[in-house]
Amino acid sequence: MKHTIRALLILIVLAEVVGGLVAYTIVRRGISARAEPSRIEAMMARTMRSLATPGSVKSQPNAMPKTDEVMARAMAHFADHCAVCHANDGSGDTEMGHGMYPRVPDMRAAATQSLSDGELFSIIENGIRLTGMPAWGTGTPEGERESWALVHFIRHLPSLTPEEIARMEALNPKTPDQLREEEETRRFLAGETPESAPAKTPVHKGHHDH
Repeated sequence: MKHTIRALLILIVLAEVVGGLVAYTIVRRGISARAEPSRIEAMMARTMRSLATPGSVKSQPNAMPKTDEVMARAMAHFADHCAVCHANDGSGDTEMGHGMYPRVPDMRAAATQSLSDGELFSIIENGIRLTGMPAWGTGTPEGERESWALVHFIRHLPSLTPEEIARMEALNPKTPDQLREEEETRRFLAGETPESAPAKTPVHKGHHDH
């Protein structure tokens, strides 16, 4: 009983110390998302991410077979949903990624690749609080299969080929300006002439007899 109370007191003291350090950091550096996270914040984020994933999930193997069809579907899903923040190659080198706090990680690096399949699955399904990572889980078996397929693709990111990146670029969401530019290019290459502008109806002014 004494050991339990002592351990609890130690945890309380540590929580107060860490909380004080975080509060000091916020007061000193402000709350701008432009600043780089401190080492303390980064350490706490990694620790909380690890603690938030139950042990039974961490050790869970990938439930999806790694087939060409599964990888193709996961690539399309990543290009359509994830690349806007993570980039097609997983580097995080995007406008959205640079504006996040903390920054979007390079998913090719050891900090991500060293996570277990279960941890990656949990992050995709449940997201991470106080970051830009949303919870993509739908609560359905189909949604879980999509998340497990994405785990396979994340493992593939370090060996992604230029040809695969080019295929993903064609699958990325397009802005209205990009769609209009692509349509204009297609019409030009096809030799189509721009549609004639509708003729303007002349406006006749009325004349009054005096």
